[in-house]
Amino acid sequence: MEDLSTAPRRLVLLRHAKAEHGGDLADHLRPLSLVGRRQASGVGASLRAAGMVPDVVVCSSSVRTRQTWDLVRSALGAQPTLDLSDALYSAGVRTLLDLVRAVPTGARTVLVVGHEPTVSQVAATLAGPGSDEPCVARVRIGMPTGSYSVLETDADWSGLEPDGARLVRLVTPA
Repeated sequence: MEDLSTAPRRLVLLRHAKAEHGGDLADHLRPLSLVGRRQASGVGASLRAAGMVPDVVVCSSSVRTRQTWDLVRSALGAQPTLDLSDALYSAGVRTLLDLVRAVPTGARTVLVVGHEPTVSQVAATLAGPGSDEPCVARVRIGMPTGSYSVLETDADWSGLEPDGARLVRLVTPA
């Protein structure tokens, strides 16, 4: 059995799945497309297979991020603590990091469901020594819809700083 007190904390940064074009809808109200629905279900299955069921989820309040999370959650078969965040919708790197720093210390795996360019910028900002360099190079240019990066850190969430994690994986939809 894994000793959770010494296992690294994991931060999963997920860009929402593919959304419909806006048309007359406000950006905040755009729903997922059919492709996005498949992407989100695939993310949930991928996270479950990798043993990365989150303890806490911080999710933007936009329709497409909430729909992404609902489909991921269904595939995970889990009910983690959910924080719907209006601030995450327009967050930059600093705001997203502050939201993660506010997560309770006991959470071992945190999932953020957000938007570009912030999720890739945060992954690049946190990626320090020991990171997978091809993954770092990819997040520096952005992440496609339905993609997620996995970072590991030995720090408490409240002490998470730039270069303070290892970017170990980037998963993109097939």
